[in-house]
Amino acid sequence: MAHPLTRVLTLLELLQSHAGLTGPELAERLGTDVRTVRRYVAHLRDLGIPVRAERGRHGGYRLARGYRMPPLVLTNDEALAVVLGLLAAERLGMGTTALAGAGARAKIERVLPDALRPPLAAMRESLSFTAHPVSPHAPETEVLLALAQASRSLSTVGLTYRSGRQEVTERDLDPYGVVFHTGRWYVVGHDHLRDELRSLRIDRIASVAPRTRTFAVPDGFDPAAHLAATLAGGSYRWEVAVTVHGPADQIARRLAGAALTLTAGADGVLLRARAERLDGMARLLASLEWPFTIDRPEELRPALKSVAAELARAADRRADDPPPGTG
Repeated sequence: MAHPLTRVLTLLELLQSHAGLTGPELAERLGTDVRTVRRYVAHLRDLGIPVRAERGRHGGYRLARGYRMPPLVLTNDEALAVVLGLLAAERLGMGTTALAGAGARAKIERVLPDALRPPLAAMRESLSFTAHPVSPHAPETEVLLALAQASRSLSTVGLTYRSGRQEVTERDLDPYGVVFHTGRWYVVGHDHLRDELRSLRIDRIASVAPRTRTFAVPDGFDPAAHLAATLAGGSYRWEVAVTVHGPADQIARRLAGAALTLTAGADGVLLRARAERLDGMARLLASLEWPFTIDRPEELRPALKSVAAELARAADRRADDPPPGTG
């Protein structure tokens, strides 16, 4: 159950963003009853926040006209979530610029209550990551937000795009979704210039212009899965399909960032990937803590046995044995 203070602050946020919500509507959003909503409203009034209750068809609770909310009101849990989110985004290369993340963190910490600043500063200074930092390929903030908004509203946009060969083109795009993958932002959608489905790096998009056309996303289309399949595709020799018998959420976390697709099924998770060499895929599978079944190719089996033999020899090797390859 949420702490009462959390619900009171949530009520305040609802009143700020939705004027005229009725008691039953607020109760439903807060997960409580109308009587408790009235008690929370009384708490807000005791704090000097002018909450008005209006009767009638268009009545409901609302803040007094002209009242200005404090710049930031966060519970301990919310403040920790925001700071950790900023730190994680910086580590993963998700931010648009390093200065933006640092500036946002500084502003948040500056307006927090005095009692909350020291523990959050201690968390920021003592936090360590096991993963190596990712070098960001930061897109322009305006470009990223424009693509996200167009994807949500199903609106076609015009792009100025610079390819890896520094060729600049103008094209229209139906943005099906925005995807972040290993330090890079991508937009996946139908490219009208090429008349095909494309995955474009957002840091190479110089500008976004709205168009009057709208579009529909194909049924069942998953932008993240398509991007992973595209990055795993190319001209690789082998098409790999392996069923991993384990919990889908844990497998997804374990393989996050790998160029492959995962599909949950009755028997486990179907892993699909493409590879130029099978020894690397064999080592990836050997690192998993769950059993798996190879669907294809058959050539993956001897590659896996070769890795298993290497591990067995390493397990038998003693400290006084000659180094491998010197005997």
